[in-house]
Amino acid sequence: MGAKSRSRGCCGWFLVVVILAIVVAAIVLVVKKKTDHSDKPAPVPGPPGAIDQKYASSLKIALQFFDIQKSGKLVNNKISWRGDSALKDGSQAQLDLSKGMYDAGDHMKFGFPMAYTATVLSWAILEYGDQMEAVDQLKPALDSLKWITDYLINAHHSENVLYIQVGDPVSDHKCWDRPEDMTEQRPLIQINTTCPGTEVAAETAAAMASASLVFKTSDPTYSNNLLKHAKQLFNFADKYQGSYSENIPEVQTYYNSTGFHDELLWAASWLYHATHDDSFLEYVTGQNGEDYANFGSPTWFSWDNKLAGTQVLLSRLSFFNAKDISNSYSSGLQNYRKTAEAVMCGLLPDSPTATKSRTDNGLIWVSQWNALQHPVASAFLAVLYSDYMLTSRTVKLNCDSDSFTPADLRKFAKSQADYVLGKNPMEMSYLVGYGDKFPEHVHHRGASIPADSETGCKDGFKWLESSDPNPNVATGALVGGPFLNETYIDSRNNSEQGEPSTYNSAVIVGLLSSLVTTSSAVQSFT
Repeated sequence: MGAKSRSRGCCGWFLVVVILAIVVAAIVLVVKKKTDHSDKPAPVPGPPGAIDQKYASSLKIALQFFDIQKSGKLVNNKISWRGDSALKDGSQAQLDLSKGMYDAGDHMKFGFPMAYTATVLSWAILEYGDQMEAVDQLKPALDSLKWITDYLINAHHSENVLYIQVGDPVSDHKCWDRPEDMTEQRPLIQINTTCPGTEVAAETAAAMASASLVFKTSDPTYSNNLLKHAKQLFNFADKYQGSYSENIPEVQTYYNSTGFHDELLWAASWLYHATHDDSFLEYVTGQNGEDYANFGSPTWFSWDNKLAGTQVLLSRLSFFNAKDISNSYSSGLQNYRKTAEAVMCGLLPDSPTATKSRTDNGLIWVSQWNALQHPVASAFLAVLYSDYMLTSRTVKLNCDSDSFTPADLRKFAKSQADYVLGKNPMEMSYLVGYGDKFPEHVHHRGASIPADSETGCKDGFKWLESSDPNPNVATGALVGGPFLNETYIDSRNNSEQGEPSTYNSAVIVGLLSSLVTTSSAVQSFT
């Protein structure tokens, strides 16, 4: 009995020692992991590295939707079922407004979202042009941007006059026809000193200023012209303040604005990047910032609200250009950066302050109509901020008691992109033309009507009502997306989920460009 008892005792002590060793080792690993997570910056990427073919091929597809949406006399047309259209747009005002892009599945040209499309596309090119070029997609992006900015230049008739809409949505939506065949009237709407529209003028200024940076080296004359228009439009927007939604009530049905101060801050931020004129920095960091930037309150980036985009854009100054900026502006810039951090902390799913606006499978979900706009735009901002952190060797982002790395932000951005590309409960790509399964009944007139069909305004509705798949694939269209329960009804009449838009295309192009490969962030746009 004694020998057996001693044997059991030895075994028991041995087990205790082993367990203690495992516990100690685990503690050491956790401490080491936390130390590594907190103290060691990740390596800064160099030039574009290995290509991720999934994002490269989806980027190429996404850019094609801009070609589908082009108005005017098409040059080097790559879309077999599209042709020249709206060649007389603007003629009643002796203007050439034939270019630009149709807004969505209809034939309207809405200046507010179209200008936002140009601003975001410019931003994507400025940040990720090298990655676009690595997969031969920079030229298509530049061509699409210039197609819009050519239109915006012509729409800015004089210093204080901007044409902001072509077409009447009421009469336009009474027809279902191809843009090449439309016969409905195309009236114009303008803003001016007696009927101001600050948000549209300021967004157009942002588009012009950002695009001036894009073309600064390749076409200095065009760049200077864009910058001239940008300055004039900003002065117009700021001097004659008033909401276009209030002054032109009919626009409320489609692109109702919830305010214009965010666009003024956004435009001034882009003008500072384009000019390095401290007056624009003073504009955003002074009383305007205090009154209208909503410091400390995260918002969603969209065609209507530019605050989150402004906060991320101005953050790059404190990441990369802090030494070159007067101390009088540093406090204001830090407020923008702190608010950008609050936006990022809200997006990260494991953050203590993570937003609850998500589907069960992790997609950011804010609005039932055009649900994908917010997750894709949010992911684009997240990957930008991640790259700013990585390139500046900023180790961590503090979210209350927890900290996160640039890799965490990139992981979030990839999760949103992958959901769009098919990693979702429907097992379907919401980017038309990508993968084996994608929407086939996209709410888009040109895609739904055979190119050789002779269809008038009214008899075209038979194609809207048809249960057959679209005869033309709207390649690159990012549809509205899933409901909160993550279902999708592929019906042409379901415009809530199935209608694409050009501004959705801008944010998905930005996001996919950022994920094609890795490279260090551009530290200055000039």
